Amino acid sequence: MAATERGTPGGGFGDASGVPLPARVRIVEVGPRDGLQNEATLVATATKVELIERLADAGLGHIEAAAFVSPRRVPQMADGAEVLRALPRREGVVLSALVPNRRGLEAALAARCDEVAVFAAATEAFSRANIECSIGESLARFVPVIEAAREAGVPVRGYVSCVMGCPYQGEVAPAQAAAVAGELYRMGCHEISLGDTVGRGTPLATRRLVAACAREVPLAALAGHFHDTWGMAVANVCAALAAGIAIFDASVAGIGGCPFSPGATGNLASEDLAYLCEGLGIETGVDLARLVEAGEFISRALGRPGASRAGRAWRARHAAGAAACA
Repeated sequence: MAATERGTPGGGFGDASGVPLPARVRIVEVGPRDGLQNEATLVATATKVELIERLADAGLGHIEAAAFVSPRRVPQMADGAEVLRALPRREGVVLSALVPNRRGLEAALAARCDEVAVFAAATEAFSRANIECSIGESLARFVPVIEAAREAGVPVRGYVSCVMGCPYQGEVAPAQAAAVAGELYRMGCHEISLGDTVGRGTPLATRRLVAACAREVPLAALAGHFHDTWGMAVANVCAALAAGIAIFDASVAGIGGCPFSPGATGNLASEDLAYLCEGLGIETGVDLARLVEAGEFISRALGRPGASRAGRAWRARHAAGAAACA
């Protein structure tokens, strides 16, 4: 990893109060689930398995591999059990799956998931559009899921969507998102991912969100999940880093968005996040070259160029180098 001028993460970039950037960031790779879930053309199970293997080869140790949800609503995730059964277990690699209810949890446990995740929304309108119930009802549904998972020795990750904006209700107050995050944490989720589902967040909004959520959830248990719809994902990561966040969700090649949020395309690309961290002297354990290759693999499978700017620049630089040597 690149060293900074001052020998510390960030090289002077960080919180104005003098709080240093984290020495290490954990990247939670969500491409195989969040990235692929709303692809109209079904991706072959073998392709999903190879993608996850390539991501693990690149050094990603936390991968959201599947979702045990209604195949009618999200047909792309119908092969979750097959994907997980086909994957060899690796020491140091956590394979996670989204579960909306007890039935989904049982399927995930049968598939030997290392972690499960539950989703709640910060707004009533999005909750009803996404899972057809109120926020309170969704949290009540998760109580037996979280209890059963913990009894089975499987940790539960909590997601809160629409933390800085909702496609139906507009701007979301930080306290509103923080309240849902706090409820999930008190229910037993070990980590809470804050999702800017519509990608409307800005660095200032991110700082305010983190400050509000840190009053409900320990800072070390908070993760950032930013979408690049408005081009703010990397800027928001910088703001979150400066506020003390050290866990970020990202999707290889920037694939995915949310099938129930109109226009919310563009997850933060894992390659862009890894490149940013490397430039700030922050360790991720990721081999950027192999990550770019994984992005190229899934982009070819989907039949379109990847959305990662770092990935495109990497390919262009190496293509130019190869041409110069020809």
